Amino acid sequence: MAATTIARSAATHLSLPFPSKLSPSDHSPAATLKFSPKRRRSAAVVLASLQPDGNGRSHQYVGGALELEDSPFDDASKDLHTLPRPLSSTFVSNPVSEGPRLRVAYQGVHGAYSESAAQKAYPNCEAVPCEQFDTAFEAVERWLVDRAVLPIENSLGGSIHRNYDLLLRHRLHIVGEVKLAVRHCLLANPGLEIQDLKRVLSHPQALAQCEHTLTRFGLVREAVDDTAGAAKHVSFHKLKDAGAVASSAAADIYGLKILAEDIQDDSDNVTRFLILAREPIIPGTDRPFKTSIVFSLEEGPGVLFKALAVFALRQINLTKIESRPLRKQPLRASDDNNGGCPKPKYFDYLFYVDFETSMADHNAQNALRHLREFATFLRVLGSYPMDASMP
Repeated sequence: MAATTIARSAATHLSLPFPSKLSPSDHSPAATLKFSPKRRRSAAVVLASLQPDGNGRSHQYVGGALELEDSPFDDASKDLHTLPRPLSSTFVSNPVSEGPRLRVAYQGVHGAYSESAAQKAYPNCEAVPCEQFDTAFEAVERWLVDRAVLPIENSLGGSIHRNYDLLLRHRLHIVGEVKLAVRHCLLANPGLEIQDLKRVLSHPQALAQCEHTLTRFGLVREAVDDTAGAAKHVSFHKLKDAGAVASSAAADIYGLKILAEDIQDDSDNVTRFLILAREPIIPGTDRPFKTSIVFSLEEGPGVLFKALAVFALRQINLTKIESRPLRKQPLRASDDNNGGCPKPKYFDYLFYVDFETSMADHNAQNALRHLREFATFLRVLGSYPMDASMP
């Protein structure tokens, strides 16, 4: 997001009143917060649309079909070349025709945990692998796929910061979430045992989540892009001294032997994924909803406290807050008069917040109106049903 997009408008209030009482908007009869569907680069406050995007695009796919190798894996031959090829940045310029099933993008290769999350969210979908997170975002934007299911946080490893940054860079909407229990296995080629291995390959977070177990096995850890990719590499190269930390599904797909199951150090290992789409869903009040926003504030004592108080005053429960440095203008000089001393520099931050209220609720609408009074930038990323199922 360019710096001009989030620049403070001249009309923005300079005062930062402590929100000790409800905003006047809380008392307005039948108040309805309206969201603009168009992107306004000069706006001080940008809100994501809760209506169709208004870009004039039809709801049909355009052009011909994207050629993907989506042949089923042959259990007899275990031919890795028959697996679906991940989408790369070179594919995103090719359109895709509408098919009978929902096409859902995920990052990684066949057998990744993200693929399992996509199938949990949409059991009958066609899961489309993508090489990078960026590629999955672009695939949705360019109508190659209908949805993207991407990880945003893990109960052990924390937030996936790259996807927070991409949420701001792209104009997709969060339309749902899905939680997946992660159960790691130690995999190797058939005929090998744990004592035959010297090293193990996997994603850095997976290796960190199994640190104590892998140390007990005496294995050297080597980081690669993803868990299923590690399994594919071990199988394709028929490695005799290396194993992989991946899912049991990856073992089946790549013909590997499971040497040990549930090797994560903590059994409560859950990853939360976001479901992204081109169009938002219309929020309701018939079931529990969650809303995700991002905003920035002026520097000053207690400013963040004042921002969060607009939710507390309305009994709105916050489930997550994440701060990320503001790109392109990370540092800002203080406006304080220090008697001729050099002005200190502060980091500018964006704050990502999740709260347990639908945007169809007037309380949430009024809270955001109140926040707009002193936020320098505000955008609603999505209002969507909560995943209340067991991971």
